[in-house]
Amino acid sequence: MTRRAALAAWYDAHGRHELPWRATRDPWAVLVSEVMLQQTQVARVLVAWPAFIGRFPTAAVMAAAPLGAVIAAWDRLGYPRRARRLWEAATVVARDGWPDDLTTLPGVGRYTAAAIHAQASDRDAPAVEVNIKRVVQRVEGRVLGDRAAEAASVRIGRGLHGRDRLLALMDLGATVCTARDPACAGCPLRRRCATRGPLAGEIRTRQAAFAGSFRQRRGLVMARLRGEVRVAVADLDAEALASLVADGLAVVARGGRTARLP
Repeated sequence: MTRRAALAAWYDAHGRHELPWRATRDPWAVLVSEVMLQQTQVARVLVAWPAFIGRFPTAAVMAAAPLGAVIAAWDRLGYPRRARRLWEAATVVARDGWPDDLTTLPGVGRYTAAAIHAQASDRDAPAVEVNIKRVVQRVEGRVLGDRAAEAASVRIGRGLHGRDRLLALMDLGATVCTARDPACAGCPLRRRCATRGPLAGEIRTRQAAFAGSFRQRRGLVMARLRGEVRVAVADLDAEALASLVADGLAVVARGGRTARLP
């Protein structure tokens, strides 16, 4: 069986086709899913995405909503700056339409732009996120920069293109070629893989503990602001509130006594 046939057959049988955002080619819905998936586990996004996209089904609907409503709907997904950037991107799209260069949208980087093109229009744009990069580095047997990893993803996924190549390699990294304890025996790329396991020098990052962190303190303040129209500043963590205000995620009323969502 050729490499293309092996990877394609594996993806057909084992790909995460049930993820709800994969049932659409709407670039807005894809953008929302990609932003949610940044630094957030798929299981949590599975719970949050349907209600969120139901509330804001188009960029125009989100752009017409106050930022505070978007932040409130973001709920407990964490890193609420993502919600603000998504609202800013929606404002641009609603006003000007979708730009040819998606990286001009707030919060949209090289990977997200290519992933939207690949999933929405099947453009043959190589896109590399953490799972794909892990796969291609192990197959190639060396640490790669982003552009080199993109080129490697095209070689390794030869015969697949656009959406199928992106999602096949992504799912392979997420479910088989995992950061720890990869299931190499079931990998369709095993025959040509240089490492058949973790790569020497592979960078594996572990997120800092949430409990007791400044992120948790910010989250507690956000939870209060989501739950009440106005909250007494004296009842909030002053340092965490100040950082939320600096990020445009909270507003302190004139006089400094109460805080609210934007």
